[in-house]
Amino acid sequence: MTTAGVACRAALALTLAACSRGPAQPSSVDTRSDSCAFCRMAVSDARFAGQLAAPGEEPRFFDDLGCLRDYLGANHRLPRGSVAFVADHRTGEWVRAARALYTRRESLRTPMSSHVIAHAGRTSRDGDPAAAEGSPVPVAELFGPQGPPDGTP
Repeated sequence: MTTAGVACRAALALTLAACSRGPAQPSSVDTRSDSCAFCRMAVSDARFAGQLAAPGEEPRFFDDLGCLRDYLGANHRLPRGSVAFVADHRTGEWVRAARALYTRRESLRTPMSSHVIAHAGRTSRDGDPAAAEGSPVPVAELFGPQGPPDGTP
């Protein structure tokens, strides 16, 4: 093999490695310019937001957990390795949707009236006054028996 051929193969290998940057990671939402991939409203309060991330793809943001649920329920083809993330309502940190704890509180105003918020765990939920007097919502009740995408093919 020529030196040029070796260099070409090496460049191809580096390019492929760069494109497969590992598991999907959440992105920061910009409440001034990002809009919901389902309802097209502005993502105005990051505490209620969700997102779909996939390797090599732009993130899809959602302004309400109900919009994320409805988008997933509409059977959109998702890129391989897609992961759904939700914002911890108390901390604002992104959490894998499949691992989050969900609470419905009918008196809580959410952007699209789902009345559902997410938390990374019990400590965060118990420290969030917005979750007080709310009812737990199982992941399967919110997203269906398949659950939200979590990076598996």
